[in-house]
Amino acid sequence: MKNVIIIGGGIIGLCSAYYLAKEGSKVTVIDKSDLLDGCSYGNAGMIVPSHIIPMAQPGVIHQGIKWMFNAKSPFYIKPALSLDLLSWLVQFYKNSNQNHVNKSMVPLRNLSFFSKELYQELAKSTNEFGYQEKGLLMLYNTEKVGEEEIKTGKIAEELGIEVDFLDQQEVKKLEKNIKVNALGAVHYKSDAHLSPNHFMSFLKSELNLMGVKMISNCSLLNFKVSNEKIEELITNKGNFKADGFVLATSSWSVEIAKKLGIKLYILPGKGYSFNVENLLVKPTIPSILCEGKVAVTPFNNAVRFGGTLEITNNNDTKINIKRLQGIVEKVNQFYPEIKVDLPEKKKVWHGFRPCTPTGLPIIEKSQKIKNLTIAAGHAMMGLSLAPASGKLVSELIMDKKPSIDLSEFRST
Repeated sequence: MKNVIIIGGGIIGLCSAYYLAKEGSKVTVIDKSDLLDGCSYGNAGMIVPSHIIPMAQPGVIHQGIKWMFNAKSPFYIKPALSLDLLSWLVQFYKNSNQNHVNKSMVPLRNLSFFSKELYQELAKSTNEFGYQEKGLLMLYNTEKVGEEEIKTGKIAEELGIEVDFLDQQEVKKLEKNIKVNALGAVHYKSDAHLSPNHFMSFLKSELNLMGVKMISNCSLLNFKVSNEKIEELITNKGNFKADGFVLATSSWSVEIAKKLGIKLYILPGKGYSFNVENLLVKPTIPSILCEGKVAVTPFNNAVRFGGTLEITNNNDTKINIKRLQGIVEKVNQFYPEIKVDLPEKKKVWHGFRPCTPTGLPIIEKSQKIKNLTIAAGHAMMGLSLAPASGKLVSELIMDKKPSIDLSEFRST
């Protein structure tokens, strides 16, 4: 029986704990927070095999520069005199080409479909996290954006993803109960969604049943390393020994890896979400409002609206009202009957998505530290890719052949 410590109690860490415990490992999860918040809770709850194009792609820098001058735009890089930011931007620039996109699409598709299969398996035993396969509507209201979305949809179709291309009337037929102001949509029928809060509760209760120990408010201070292996974790709650260690601390992974002499290129991308409850009319299918990159997810009694990506630092907890206004305006433009108001600050969730300059997550055994496995940098797709990432972590630690090829998911 292997004794494994997972550093990080977000969705990637908990899924890793789940699949390791299923393999019979003794697992401990430590986290510096109270394990009650984080990106795993406030995200849109979308499972997206449709997202086969990585964030680093041709045209993204040009578009990003234009958005930098619009206070309500969905993307912003907070200027800073930082070597981390500079080196990340250089790497991102190097990866923003068609060759990188061509190399990334199949690995991303494979990881996504593997994750969806695992979600289907988990949903067979319970309906408590509201897993539904209604697809995802990429709604657009300008010809230019429509052309781009249709082009991406056709590439996805070639890669075996189920896609419908809808005009204005067909969108109306699909969303019968609410007026949708859209020229058309690409309907990714392979996508799914769930309630992230309920899924996290489900995971915690399963881990509890399997005897996984969870230690909250536990700050990692340092490592004791010998012969290229971690011997001990030094924390504010004592020292911990194990056979294997998993680093799954989202955008905080950089500073923890640094203690081990490992360089990771990950920056936090701040995003916001808020729920609106008891709407008289609401959409039934999750959507992304393409012109504003706003995610809309219907849950049982509420709709969650989320968006923006501010490349910043982990201490930047200020809520940018202009960007929040950008989300609200786009929602009211696409769904005029909802009439969403600007939410009070205290009702707005914000969190940091860990963004790599390749737009691909890192899932690998460390080359430098033999008993360390890294699972980080999932950006906006943490929930979508979590079960696959957790299962792959468990396969790497148990020395099993990974279920999918991991060669594109390396840190360097």
